[in-house]
Amino acid sequence: MTHCGTVAIVGRPNVGKSTLLNHLVGQKISITSRKPQTTRTRIKGIVTHPEAQFVFVDTPGYQTRYGNALNRAMNRSVLSTLQDVDVVLMVIDALRWNIADQQVLDRIPKAVRPLLVINKVDQVKPRTLLLPFLQERAKELRFDAVIPLSAKQDKDFDGLMQEIQRRLPEAPFMYDADDLTDSNERFLAAEFIREQLFRLLGEELPYAAMVQIDQYRLEGRLHRIHATIVVDNDNQKAIVIGHQGEKLKAIGTKARKEIETLVQGKVHLELWVKVRGGWADDERALRQLGYDL
Repeated sequence: MTHCGTVAIVGRPNVGKSTLLNHLVGQKISITSRKPQTTRTRIKGIVTHPEAQFVFVDTPGYQTRYGNALNRAMNRSVLSTLQDVDVVLMVIDALRWNIADQQVLDRIPKAVRPLLVINKVDQVKPRTLLLPFLQERAKELRFDAVIPLSAKQDKDFDGLMQEIQRRLPEAPFMYDADDLTDSNERFLAAEFIREQLFRLLGEELPYAAMVQIDQYRLEGRLHRIHATIVVDNDNQKAIVIGHQGEKLKAIGTKARKEIETLVQGKVHLELWVKVRGGWADDERALRQLGYDL
């Protein structure tokens, strides 16, 4: 009998949930950056072993600072995911537990005992500081186990996978053995473009930026993609385009290379920038951009 189940990855923003998912899957399917709100929708990553299939769900970081429609949608995504999963991984930073972490824990159903994943332990100097923190967290009766690791390293992952597999129900596999995600290439292309916005513009660009795919067409082995970057005002549009279009060109070049790695083929990518004021607080606009409200 095989084991199969859904594993939610939750935590406050910027604790490394997407990095953890990508490392577990062995391929980049969830975008990463140092900015909060990088992950905005649920992303599934599928890992299949001979006797078990793990369906990981990377959720947006639970938002406590902003109350617009986008953030409310992100929080609903987290809470709805928690209602129907077999295992919950709660990810926190090593040596850090604050009110935002407690708020995430408080929103996990009381009947669920999550596994606490303490990430970024490789950054703890000196290492002697780690043991007292682990012991303190282990006292929290809500957690079924406490697992220290670094999401960027391999050595700690076997123990995590074993802990998860012990908790998966007996069930047939939900996906083919070679599936890595249920997200389509159109969705992932938009995400990879948005990632480069965050990475190349840093603090220049506020959170209110979105990418919509206007056209995704396969011409033989060439993937032809037309996409629009949606921003909140003309000033943001100028930031994205840059002097003589240099920023937009750099965003397109780096995103194209990421998409080519994903699709294992050539990509022709064209980008435009459009102003749509207040889109992050406009439920109609969010629905048009693909958010489930």
